[in-house]
Amino acid sequence: MRKFNIRKVRDARPPGSSSASQQQQQQQHPAGNREPEIQETLQSEHFQLCKTVRHGFPYQPSALAFDPVQKILAVGTQTGALRLFGRPGVECYCQHDSGAAVIQLQFLINEGALVSALADDTLHLWNLRQKRPAILHSLKFCRERVTFCHLPFQSKWLYVGTERGNIHIVNVESFTLSGYVIMWNKAIELSSKSHPGPVVHISDNPMDEGKLLIGFESGTVVLWDLKSKKADYRYTYDEAIHSVAWHHEGKQFICSHSDGTLTIWNVRSPAKPVQTITPHGKQLKDGKKPEPCKPILKVEFKTTRSGEPFIILSGGLSYDTVGRRPCLTVMHGKSTAVLEMDYSIVDFLTLCETPYPNDFQEPYAVVVLLEKDLVLIDLAQNGYPIFENPYPLSIHESPVTCCEYFADCPVDLIPALYSVGARQKRQGYSKKEWPINGGNWGLGVQSYPEIIITGHADGSVKFWDASAITLQVLYKLKTSKVFEKSRNKDDRPNTDIVDEDPYAIQIISWCPESRMLCIAGVSAHVIIYRFSKQEVITEVIPMLEVRLLYEISDVESPEGEQAPPLPTPVGGATPQPIPPQSHPSTSSSSSDGLRDNVPCLKVKNSPLKQSPGYQTELVIQLVWVSGEPPQQITSLAVNSSYGLVVFGNCNGIAMVDYLQKAVLLNLGTIELYGSNDPYRREPRSPRKSRQPSGAGLCDISEGTAVPEDRCKSPTSDIKDNSFSRSRSSSVTSIDKESREAISALHFCETFTRKADSSPSPCLWVGTTLGTVLVIALNLPPGGEQRLLQPVIVSPSGTILRLKGKILRMAFLDTTGCLVPPAYESWREHNVPEEKDEKEKSKKRRPVSVSPSSSQEICENQYAVICSEKQAKVISLPSQNCAYKQNITETSFVLRGDIVALNNSICLACFCANGHIMTFSLPSLRPLLDVYYLPLTNMRIARTFCFTNNGQALYLVSPTEIQRLTYSQETCENLQEMLGELFTPVETPEAPNRGFFKGLFGGGAQSLDREELFGESSSGKASRSLAQHIPGPGGIEGVKGAASGVVGELARARLALDERGQKLGDLEERTAAMLSSADSFSKHAHEMMLKYKDKKWYQF
Repeated sequence: MRKFNIRKVRDARPPGSSSASQQQQQQQHPAGNREPEIQETLQSEHFQLCKTVRHGFPYQPSALAFDPVQKILAVGTQTGALRLFGRPGVECYCQHDSGAAVIQLQFLINEGALVSALADDTLHLWNLRQKRPAILHSLKFCRERVTFCHLPFQSKWLYVGTERGNIHIVNVESFTLSGYVIMWNKAIELSSKSHPGPVVHISDNPMDEGKLLIGFESGTVVLWDLKSKKADYRYTYDEAIHSVAWHHEGKQFICSHSDGTLTIWNVRSPAKPVQTITPHGKQLKDGKKPEPCKPILKVEFKTTRSGEPFIILSGGLSYDTVGRRPCLTVMHGKSTAVLEMDYSIVDFLTLCETPYPNDFQEPYAVVVLLEKDLVLIDLAQNGYPIFENPYPLSIHESPVTCCEYFADCPVDLIPALYSVGARQKRQGYSKKEWPINGGNWGLGVQSYPEIIITGHADGSVKFWDASAITLQVLYKLKTSKVFEKSRNKDDRPNTDIVDEDPYAIQIISWCPESRMLCIAGVSAHVIIYRFSKQEVITEVIPMLEVRLLYEISDVESPEGEQAPPLPTPVGGATPQPIPPQSHPSTSSSSSDGLRDNVPCLKVKNSPLKQSPGYQTELVIQLVWVSGEPPQQITSLAVNSSYGLVVFGNCNGIAMVDYLQKAVLLNLGTIELYGSNDPYRREPRSPRKSRQPSGAGLCDISEGTAVPEDRCKSPTSDIKDNSFSRSRSSSVTSIDKESREAISALHFCETFTRKADSSPSPCLWVGTTLGTVLVIALNLPPGGEQRLLQPVIVSPSGTILRLKGKILRMAFLDTTGCLVPPAYESWREHNVPEEKDEKEKSKKRRPVSVSPSSSQEICENQYAVICSEKQAKVISLPSQNCAYKQNITETSFVLRGDIVALNNSICLACFCANGHIMTFSLPSLRPLLDVYYLPLTNMRIARTFCFTNNGQALYLVSPTEIQRLTYSQETCENLQEMLGELFTPVETPEAPNRGFFKGLFGGGAQSLDREELFGESSSGKASRSLAQHIPGPGGIEGVKGAASGVVGELARARLALDERGQKLGDLEERTAAMLSSADSFSKHAHEMMLKYKDKKWYQF
């Protein structure tokens, strides 16, 4: 623990500090008036930065795989990401370093490993036996492009098809190529005069592992005999092939084609298909061929013991179904069900009871990977209902426009939100449990409640339980319900402040203790909500309209010279503003026909039924002024103890008493300064322009945005990083660049003026030009008096200056503890109060909840102010600068938060140059400075936030939230908190292979692949064909794998399984079983010796 004396630290300031300010501070602090010492417990060793978990739907998915024994689902994406899903709460995110698209995934079933094939022609072997999967081996194909992979169940030989039509074979243990190659010209021989195209399918006959079915894009299918190295049969069809699937008996297979047809072939009848089906084709008379349909992109053929087989396919709709949604078709016997999807189908898989391809498949569900959703269909129930998805994949249901993160919330909040959210759930889901249930949960080391709130483009607000690195939706609020919906474009003349998404949420202000919620929307509207467990019907929605002006007298300027790059404080008279109008206006037009006093949205005038949860208390809208639309809101704060809400934009500030439904304050920013405006205001001239503070954002974001725009592009991912607005309302116009917007607001109980002897309620206001102004609040007594007497607000004259836009303010007491804003604890407002409760409420007065407010009410406080360039700690009431830290010179801070960590507090900042920094309080010592990620788009700037206990998050893609920690303790505990994907599970028993089981060669045929593909018989592969790259799995990978399969035994088991034999008790994978391996066949023993010193994860 280190003690800091404020006086000493100030005197020991770095050489870069200005001598003038030092002299000034020496004058402010006479030698005899020493300030108290504050103990600071946080040190650099308490901080470490690491990613924790990623939630949400995998962005731009491209591949899908399922392990039917481990019950784990894998999704690959176009950006090289890999997401693994087990039981609800068990998720994992990995990333291929190359960032190339994942084209195919193949599990080593029940082995705790996965092979990924990428668009850059690399194959990777992932070890899933550790909590954070790692790549063990990679293989880069140099001369051919990979198009399709197939790994038979319980085999170590992976078939890899290429664009040239060749098939190579990879040993997945060593990740090296076999010398055995199937060349395209040998496969098709004289059956076709032209190249058959890329390999689009490879699979072995379920009843004979020695026969390989190869599908070429052009329409040719070849059944290849691996032993004799020649084709047994060739099947040709004049339409391109998209996929192929076997019947489990190995006598038939089905192909899907580009003209919307399915062809079913008998293996021994290559001349023509035994059946041709066009599932969605119109059957024409006279036996003519049906009209062609769209391609069937994938087909699966699954059998059941008790009934007809299932044929499941995607695509194949007729061309005249314009505008019809993508469909999955399930054909079962004579019935055909067409299941419409909300988005395009990327891939689908049928989940079956058995992993063995030569047994009845018994399908029970279909998992469908859509472009923006994951759907699981129950095949066992009539009507094929979907399963209720337990994963948090609906973050992007409407694009996320802002988010807030609250750690260490009141413990009753999550149950309260869950209870009201449970009533919102849809009906009609499958009654069965979610079938993807592999893996195990991690240990819940963190016990405090965490809540994430997301605001969306459609005006919805979602509350998520984020405790213990999981995510679950609790409750959804639709803020657009209070407004009239426009029927058509002609009916919405007032919403042209934005062309789309007029209800989009921009700012969320939430008080967890009182449960008061306040949102600011993009149409310059503010809605205040109160939480209630009772349903109410609101006859008339309370509404206020506010007219915020920005008018200054034009100052004549010679020859329209360039304004100085930064405004400088000057003396002299202030420009005269138009007197503010602080009462609700009535909609009208001004004399010259310009729109005036009209809000952008129309509030419903019919009774509104409000369900339990958040209920509208008051709607506030800014109105048009003389043809000028209202400017979007840039800051917002609500205080439940005072009953006040305040908001500001680039025109000024407005404060509303939401208890009395009255506007208390409506001032242009200049009027806040009172008698002395320190800035030279720019005349309204298009020739004038100046570089606003922090405009460096333009250089590194895709769009053009001035600093005020940072919180004003909710759908930036969709619309080039800026809300599409009408020209007149664009905040980027030269006229508004130099306006001073309100950028930070903070209610508190502190010293308003230098002469104050005790704290009093006030509002601190921060602006984009680095000014902090203080507004005094005079509140009437509590109870009924609070509703009858007016709240008196007045600018105090206190002005503080920082460099850059003000981002955040907070207050500390003399012990260095945070003084939170006063609040009123939540109580149910829709239930009549008992008599004694009424007495209590009469006496209820807003009180500060400072831990030291009672005994040290007259002692000092410290104001912590963070701007986009620097942070200052101001001693109150003297208003002396106790500490100052220049956070960045060349960049600017995007987000700054004062947060609690390890029973202390610090300032956490995220800079546009990608640095995450923390500073001690009050001394502002640098504790952490790590380069994390550059600001590549506005989404990160808009959604990044820090919270208590070392937690932070941001939207890493339009569909995913990335959480991270800056706490050393959390980093150390993370391994325990993460779930395990791999769990030891017995492989199901192989189907009974009787003598009469299948007439294919007198029974199921096994193949000695080792003898066929091994180096001794097939020779070595060409070195130039592919390059082996050892993976970065490292020691952790070795540990993870060592805890699972014993290497030597795994070799023996694989060899024996490939002979169709059963090893015995798979649970006892120990050295004792290894010693008994000598009793097995000679070949198994040789193989074991060959790999004795090598484990599958060491090659």
